[in-house]
Amino acid sequence: MTADPVGQQTVSKSELAEDSQSSETPLGTPDVRNPVIESNDLDVYYGDTQALHGITMEIPERQVTALIGPSGCGKSTFLRSINRMNDLIDVARVDGDLFFHGKNVYDDDVDPVALRRRIGMVFQKPNPFPKSIFDNVAYGLRVQGKDDGDVEAKVRRALERAALLDEVEDKLDESGLDLSGGQQQRLCIARAIAPDPEVILMDEPASALDPVATSKIEDLVEELAEEYTVVIVTHNMQQAARISDKTAVFLTGGHLVEFDDTNKIFENPESDRVEDYITGKFG
Repeated sequence: MTADPVGQQTVSKSELAEDSQSSETPLGTPDVRNPVIESNDLDVYYGDTQALHGITMEIPERQVTALIGPSGCGKSTFLRSINRMNDLIDVARVDGDLFFHGKNVYDDDVDPVALRRRIGMVFQKPNPFPKSIFDNVAYGLRVQGKDDGDVEAKVRRALERAALLDEVEDKLDESGLDLSGGQQQRLCIARAIAPDPEVILMDEPASALDPVATSKIEDLVEELAEEYTVVIVTHNMQQAARISDKTAVFLTGGHLVEFDDTNKIFENPESDRVEDYITGKFG
């Protein structure tokens, strides 16, 4: 065992190889100076099945944190835990702590709906409403009671932030369903950011898009991190390497094996298992 700069114990590669389940403290020493989200020994269950095991990590403010790993490793489960979307699943149960600005989001006095106003979410498949482009974005304002003042200005600003305004400026009254897949996803991002949340969660937002649309989403994610904290789940390791500041590697069984600065994860990971995953030996 060795101590990292903040006094936590980490496990050597040899110790991890001997018993990967001996400690839930992930390898890595990321420089997280202003954590917005902190999980501490977080377990998530679906019925009798444990999907996450003792997840402990800090997510920094106004950076992009990528969650990577093979299918079924718990990435999306952790993402949905941050704004309590797992509450919508009857058999889901959470143990441990998850803090947002120092407040445990699972405390009894926390309103999940109010929490989601501060922590927005963009899903894997674009899900625009059967409304006009304008009303799709304005909906986020209206449902959260932020439609006072100049709604049009707020809608246009959100579309501009989502890098979509130039493409739809002359057809705001047309249906959002008539847009291309990539445009629909950026419309959903505009809808998520219109009420001005602090955190944006993205669950594989480009997985269903073509390379050109994916590139636009990636550019947008980097721009959004100038104003928001972004947490993104992706199966695309190259995408994580391109756009994220920090990377968390979840491996089979719902364990967070390593969390560190992205360049270190991809160039010099501490865990042999992470190196094997990164280099394509499994996953």
